[in-house]
Amino acid sequence: MRGPAPAGRRDGRTARALLLEAERLLGAARAVVTDRAAAAGAVRDALAPLQRELARSELEPIPLSRLRDVTEGRLRLGALEQAGFTTVAQVHDAGRYALRQLPGVGAHTADQAVAAAGQIARAVEETVTVRIDIDRPEPRTTALVRALHVLAQAGPELRRAHDTAQRLTAGLDGLLPQAGPARSRFRMALAGRTRRAEALAALEAVGDLVGQSAADGLPLLFAQVSADLLRVPASDAEAWVGFELSSADYYSLLAEFAGQGPDLAAAEGFVPSGIAGRVRAQQLDDSRLRVSLRGYQSFGARFALVQRRVIIGDEMGLGKTVQAIAALAHLAAGGATHFLVVCPASVLINWTREVGSRSTLTARPVHGPGRRAAFAEWCEQGGVAVTTFDVLHLLTVPDDVRPEMLVVDEAHFVKNPQTRRARAVADWAGVSGRVLFLTGTPMENRVEEFRSLVDRLQPELVPAVRDRDAAAGSQVFRRAVAPAYLRRNQEDVLMELPALVHVDEWEELSAEDLAAYREAVADGHFMRMRRAAYASPEGSAKLRRLREVVGEAAANGLKVVVFSYFREVLATVGSALGGTAYGPVDGALPAARRQELVDAFSAAPGHAVLLSQFQAGGVGLNMQAASVVILCEPQIKPTMEHQAVARAHRMGQVRTVRVHRLLAADSVDTRILGVLADKTRLFDAYARRSEVAEATPDAVDVSDGSLARRIVEEEQLRLFLATQESTGREIPRQGAPGAAVPGPAAPEEPEPEPEPLPAPETAGEG
Repeated sequence: MRGPAPAGRRDGRTARALLLEAERLLGAARAVVTDRAAAAGAVRDALAPLQRELARSELEPIPLSRLRDVTEGRLRLGALEQAGFTTVAQVHDAGRYALRQLPGVGAHTADQAVAAAGQIARAVEETVTVRIDIDRPEPRTTALVRALHVLAQAGPELRRAHDTAQRLTAGLDGLLPQAGPARSRFRMALAGRTRRAEALAALEAVGDLVGQSAADGLPLLFAQVSADLLRVPASDAEAWVGFELSSADYYSLLAEFAGQGPDLAAAEGFVPSGIAGRVRAQQLDDSRLRVSLRGYQSFGARFALVQRRVIIGDEMGLGKTVQAIAALAHLAAGGATHFLVVCPASVLINWTREVGSRSTLTARPVHGPGRRAAFAEWCEQGGVAVTTFDVLHLLTVPDDVRPEMLVVDEAHFVKNPQTRRARAVADWAGVSGRVLFLTGTPMENRVEEFRSLVDRLQPELVPAVRDRDAAAGSQVFRRAVAPAYLRRNQEDVLMELPALVHVDEWEELSAEDLAAYREAVADGHFMRMRRAAYASPEGSAKLRRLREVVGEAAANGLKVVVFSYFREVLATVGSALGGTAYGPVDGALPAARRQELVDAFSAAPGHAVLLSQFQAGGVGLNMQAASVVILCEPQIKPTMEHQAVARAHRMGQVRTVRVHRLLAADSVDTRILGVLADKTRLFDAYARRSEVAEATPDAVDVSDGSLARRIVEEEQLRLFLATQESTGREIPRQGAPGAAVPGPAAPEEPEPEPEPLPAPETAGEG
């Protein structure tokens, strides 16, 4: 018997061949689902004892009285207390039988106590987070790493293969039995009219599924993923090496399969429920992505798509770049062709790499001598044009090309709307379908800077972002900016992030240091005061401590990044370390050379040292190979130190990061720290937590120039009084205390702003 088919008529032999092919496809799909479930089960089995141990340690300090809270006061604890029980852990460990043997403890009380203790234990177990210490491997963590290794090596295709396999299994499981009679004419002849019609319809649907699966390459994908899931690491060492190289992937899988993860509200940036609901409802097409996203990253990409013109202000290290690429990839999967990324020159290469490695999109750098040809090629062929702030104003907005999304990295560079770069961004934003600003520092000293960025995106929100609204409390401000602003912090969403240990290394100025410092103070040179501790390398106390820290890191095979504002200081450090350090990474280096230095430093086996200026290394370069950070002097801007440290302490870091800040007692460092503390508190209140404090920031809004002048005058006065008290004589200095001081903003050695931070075009933009 012949019946209709998707493409013409099928006979019994053709139908049998089709159904056989469908059964093979179903078997491959089932294998993917089964193999993935087995791999996930292995992770859970390896994780369980670690979770139980952590939960047990958390239970130990919980007092016995908490059992009464769980049972709403119904549980009598007197007999347990008389028997010496003091904690929930003791009850949980004892069990029902042991408790029933105690005088005065009946079966009901014992059962109630054990049930309440178990309830608390389960709650604690859900909250503990397993962290993997790569420097202290032991059998249980090794078993967990081996189990995770299987899933990690399957790569980003695992999720797509598994989800597709589940859908295909559900479809074919229902269709194949219905299409069964079509295998032969005899079976079709015996089937009734209704059954024959059902069989032919099912056969047609099976043909469609098999054809589409072949077109999508699913048989090969299923076979490859199943093979990967069955491939166990050859050795423990292979698994640990895989973890060190791709720890972010391992931890992401751990969170997915083991039920660990950040608080949902924190992962969604505490945005109002209405906006969060719309974002959750947005499906994200990841068919053009080459990576798996974490939950908070997926939410960020969808937030950008739904809200259209927004700021993602996540703390550094959380993957703002990949969130932007995910949004671009989604739009490209829907047919969009043209996208534009604007960034500092220092990260142009990084953006080009990331687009190519994390998606199937084509990145086209529009920079340097060939920028006009590259721009013309982008206009004609599409892709992701990646350009810099300094080049953007040279690119004329085409009449026939409209970017579907404009991404502006380090968007705080355009906070001043009067600058040329800000006007160029505004021009392109006006013709782009969506605009995404990325910045970890949307505001440093004033809400006005944050308001300026919002004005470029959703100007209708600006009236609501008022100083008086800010002063009214965090919830008012949160509601005002929620449609345009998403902020998450590392501690809220990166459960695996190792510890960040800050150590302030206070040193007494040596005689040589003090002489250089006094001379700088007397001359009123603020910048020279800041680097006076390195003026005489042979007697420098800071330099001596720096060598000690580097030596300790070398003994432990750890990598070190040394940051300073001054190229002169970095040169001194490089000489003191025998010329073996990489760098320095500074503003004079082309962006490509900076990336090469960081890559070489990261690839070096064992211990290595990288020297970097704050401004050049604090933006865009990922240095998570380092686990020791040395700050040669405190910085006036709180974000400068934070950005530098975050280059090492970010997603992908597997070791505790130790930050050593070298400080000179009774010096300009002490003065700067006081101001830095005020500014950091302000920054935390307004930007880091996406909310404001209960007061306006104007009280501590001090420009760097006036701050420098004030510090110089205070130090002149302090040393003047100290010298008078000890000797009865004044130190040589320019002018009396309070008199005009030679301008500290113009040090005798010019320190031009490094190239990754575009030079300010008007006063007030840095």
